[in-house]
Amino acid sequence: MNVPNTLTIIRVLLIPFFVAFMLCNITAYDNYIALAIFIVASLTDTLDGYLARKNNQVTNFGKFMDPLADKLLVCSALICLLSNGMISTVVVLIIIAREFIISGFRLVAVDNGIVIAASWWGKAKTISQMIMIILLIASFGGIFNVLETAFVYIATVLTVISLVDYIWKNRAVLNEQK
Repeated sequence: MNVPNTLTIIRVLLIPFFVAFMLCNITAYDNYIALAIFIVASLTDTLDGYLARKNNQVTNFGKFMDPLADKLLVCSALICLLSNGMISTVVVLIIIAREFIISGFRLVAVDNGIVIAASWWGKAKTISQMIMIILLIASFGGIFNVLETAFVYIATVLTVISLVDYIWKNRAVLNEQK
């Protein structure tokens, strides 16, 4: 097990702790602890990809688990935020639907022997979603309410754009026959 894959596993293992602090009222500082866990988990995403490419340690496990870990982290956060009344159901549905659609699309591509690389739009979507989630959990109030709202819209728009871009650029996958 290499370092990038270990970081991916750590990210997955952090999710239940994040959810517990978001939902269970364990301490007076639950949101701050959840926020710290989410930030650490998000940073492992950046670090594992960087290390895997830098050290030529890209593995099939990493190709499978890294995007799955990201989806689990973001979807868990969105569901917790929804449960706490901090985000709109529509936004959560759009983001989670996009993840299911792209995952299904990737399965069809893999079945046809096609590997689809992440796009700039997908990376921008992920970054905007992470920032949105951090701002919503932090819930600083004041001027930050405007920033939170702006990032909810930015993340939602980038989610839709990345979906359309992904499918459009790889539309031939849907025409492939085994």
